[in-house]
Amino acid sequence: MAHQELGIAVIGDEDLVSGMRLAGVSLYHIVMDNADSGEDVRKAVLSFINDSNVGVIAIQEDYQPFVDEITAGLRREKRVLPVIVEVPSKRGTEQGDVALHYRTFIRRFVGFDVEL
Repeated sequence: MAHQELGIAVIGDEDLVSGMRLAGVSLYHIVMDNADSGEDVRKAVLSFINDSNVGVIAIQEDYQPFVDEITAGLRREKRVLPVIVEVPSKRGTEQGDVALHYRTFIRRFVGFDVEL
């Protein structure tokens, strides 16, 4: 069976996307801060969800509330891919304990704790 390489897509402001592009991420969507930001983020997430080449969607933490209903739908469908990961913006994170936040995310996603 052939192994398919899945890519990472990022959705965020220009600073986040620029940093991720420097790290080698080639699939991205820059969100402009305006009245249509929520709809823009939802369209970008749906586009990447439907792209069979995307395995991980990194979304700026500030934009997660715009796609809560989409991610809840993916959980109800028990879809494994793509994995949607929130990343902090340049203003920092809203998570009090970042390590605990990601540990909880991994536990929920894979079903057990992963220690490194």
